[in-house]
Amino acid sequence: MSASESKPLLPMPGHRPSGRWDEEIELLARALPADLARALHERTDPTELLEIVLDLGREPEARVPAREVLLADRPVSASDLEHVANNVGQFGDDNRAGIERTLHRVSAMRNRSGRITGLTMRVGRAVTGTGEIIRDIVVSGQSILLLGKPGIGKTTMLRECARLLADELRKRVVIVDTSNEIGGDGDIPHPGIGRARRMQVRRLCCSTR
Repeated sequence: MSASESKPLLPMPGHRPSGRWDEEIELLARALPADLARALHERTDPTELLEIVLDLGREPEARVPAREVLLADRPVSASDLEHVANNVGQFGDDNRAGIERTLHRVSAMRNRSGRITGLTMRVGRAVTGTGEIIRDIVVSGQSILLLGKPGIGKTTMLRECARLLADELRKRVVIVDTSNEIGGDGDIPHPGIGRARRMQVRRLCCSTR
């Protein structure tokens, strides 16, 4: 392993990360098997948590900025994956699911027979004010294309732009949500989109219909 590669780390003995576990982050933790949920609370700061990775036969880990934190010294089992899959929303054709009225996303990797062999549980957060930097373009009605690597905040900014248009400018806004990533999982949209409405798409191929 080169010096530039990150290595899973455990906190110092007796160290308990600070940070408040708000209701939405707590819902993500509750979807985990009990021992992994307990380790997540003990070893991570919820304000820094980016995602949780569970791969069959490998040690489970939580990812925070610049490093990974092991959640157990045992490999992930098929029953662990089944437990999580049963405690989140329904997986769609895109192999993504969510947790009702949160912005968290759960992506599944499957084997050839369709069995889940890996899960990525990505934390979703609504951050008010992120759209201010492009407010003038949003207000002007021009088309906007957001480009960037995963986790950089594209969806967060898009969600905030929808809220800005609906709440502050009193526009009629409808979000076409192909994977419930913008408006959250479940039939009631997440408060992060404000008064914007949300149209769910059953299949990605139907998003233009």
